[in-house]
Amino acid sequence: MSKSLDAFRTISEVSDELDTPAHVLRFWESKFSQVKPVKRAGGRRYYRPTDLDLLAGIKKLLHDDGMTIKGAQKLLREQGVKHVGSLGAAAMLAAQDATKLDTDAVDVLPIDAAPTAEATTPLEVEITNVVTLPDPAPKGPVLSLDLAPKATPSDQTDPRVAAQRSAKAVNVPADPSDKDSKATARLFHLLHKASHAKLAAQAEAIAPLLDRMQNLRDSISLR
Repeated sequence: MSKSLDAFRTISEVSDELDTPAHVLRFWESKFSQVKPVKRAGGRRYYRPTDLDLLAGIKKLLHDDGMTIKGAQKLLREQGVKHVGSLGAAAMLAAQDATKLDTDAVDVLPIDAAPTAEATTPLEVEITNVVTLPDPAPKGPVLSLDLAPKATPSDQTDPRVAAQRSAKAVNVPADPSDKDSKATARLFHLLHKASHAKLAAQAEAIAPLLDRMQNLRDSISLR
């Protein structure tokens, strides 16, 4: 809340109104004896409205008009306190009017209109430098879904293995015991009755049987 024009002001309030540091105001007070603020208990300064105008006039002479301190002192002696005070009052009034104009200009600024459809439409960018990359080659061996076990060399057809398997498949009677004296006659009888074509077809399978028969005959002859 701003004070009335006739109210006394502290040095900090004068500093704010004149936009001048407090130590500069004390310096001016030491150079211009016409500035006589009221001093209260504790050394506090209270400036009258005329003191405020005089300080504003001194500021105008030194800062705006570019006068030296000696030149401003001479003008004060020649023209008087009222003249310099009137210069200060006019300068403060002009500053207040300028501040008000700036505030009014801010208040009357038009509100930005809503963006047009053209402004909000995103730009369409045509991409022309498209490079088609080849499909990457498969890495590693291709797995086969054929889960059937592969034939090993041991499983391949061997004539001897085939003959042994065929011999096992033939329905061969059990070896007769040594006490059976008619075993040889029965075996030869069975072979004599067998078809010659079948015997020829299974010659490889029968060969081991003949060997066993010969061994059996030899063992019987030795007794």
